[in-house]
Amino acid sequence: MNASLIFGGLIALMLTGMPISIALGLTVLVFLFTMTAVPIDTVALKLFTGIEKFEIMAIPFFILAGNFLTHGGVARRMINFATSMVGHWHGGLGLAGVIACALFAAVSGSSPATVVAIGSIILPAMVRQGFPKQFGAGVITTSGALGILIPPSIVMVMYAVATSGMQVTGPDGNIVSSASVGQLFMAGVIPGLMLATLLGVTTWHRARKFGYPRLPKASWAERWIAFRKAMWGLLLIIIVIGGIYTGVFTPTEAAAMSAVYAFIIAVFVYRDMKLADVPKVLLSSANMSAMLLYIITNAVLFSFLMTHENIPQALGEWMVATGLSWWMFLIAVNLILLAAGNFMEPSSIVLIMAPILFPVAVRLGIDPVHFGIMIVVNMEVGMCHPPVGLNLYVASGITRMGITELTVAVMPWLLTMLGFLVAVTYIPEISLFLPRMLGMM
Repeated sequence: MNASLIFGGLIALMLTGMPISIALGLTVLVFLFTMTAVPIDTVALKLFTGIEKFEIMAIPFFILAGNFLTHGGVARRMINFATSMVGHWHGGLGLAGVIACALFAAVSGSSPATVVAIGSIILPAMVRQGFPKQFGAGVITTSGALGILIPPSIVMVMYAVATSGMQVTGPDGNIVSSASVGQLFMAGVIPGLMLATLLGVTTWHRARKFGYPRLPKASWAERWIAFRKAMWGLLLIIIVIGGIYTGVFTPTEAAAMSAVYAFIIAVFVYRDMKLADVPKVLLSSANMSAMLLYIITNAVLFSFLMTHENIPQALGEWMVATGLSWWMFLIAVNLILLAAGNFMEPSSIVLIMAPILFPVAVRLGIDPVHFGIMIVVNMEVGMCHPPVGLNLYVASGITRMGITELTVAVMPWLLTMLGFLVAVTYIPEISLFLPRMLGMM
């Protein structure tokens, strides 16, 4: 009954068009003050402690690094390098777009930022070379989603924060802790590379099938020059991932390092950004960070209410008692998350659903890291389909195409992503192999 009242109130408020963060907060406050005896001091304390976590500091730093890179010419040099390597293949510029998105994803942590940075440069070039606009839009919209799967990833940080401190009893009676940001980052490397490869194969197949243009093959000297120019941006990948793996710094410290490094190469190395432009980038990053932190604060309050009412634990016990198997549960989770992607953006979905589904997954023997990567891949799919797919709206602004037209354009790549989601869901080793090999699990 309590769960029905809570979720019914939340859905009713969301249907009014109210921002999700405010709908979360109001739902919690109304329920606490009318149905429980929780003192108001507890609510105030939870609002404060909700964002008093070291891991959360990574979010504004990764946003800042992504904004510096977007405005600092890094994307253009990555595109030139990718084009020099694969431009002579069928659909060369499209393949270069996939590779450039994967490379930019490895330094930005954001899907919309990846779509803007790569799409605003490569889409006009593809149209000039004779590619249909729909083909280019399909490539960039879906490849841009790699921004939240290839580490660093803001959505992975969100999952780690949403489940932070949760210790749940597994099927064997042992206590299972939540996944760390470092584990999730390493777990995302192989799935990210696999999905980038599958999207590239889809791009190549369609380009070959319809006879789309190819570029002249670049010489090794031209490739070396392109690599040398892109090297400073590519080096950030080694700094972030290498620093976390070797233990030189934590993921949060890596985020701070990436922001400082991105500022230096944008302003002093590439010199595509003037010092006078820095305050504008800082303000834009602060606005985005404030919005996400406000959502996190209210989502933590919502999670507190769920725990106080014992809803996740009761749900887990009910599922175990009904004999629901782990693979049936994962089907249900995928359907729920894909449905939620029709109405909500990824950060909100993760912050609301992860604390509820995580205890159930652990009770059924599902690894927290594997479960986190599966959720992230679901969020990728959600960013590419209507009506709330963020990547669709960003690509629409770049291409001047309608959402309906874009939805048709992304369909071949979206089907590839759905097939990959099935593989990630039922083959845990795709996610777990690398962190296990590195001794992180």
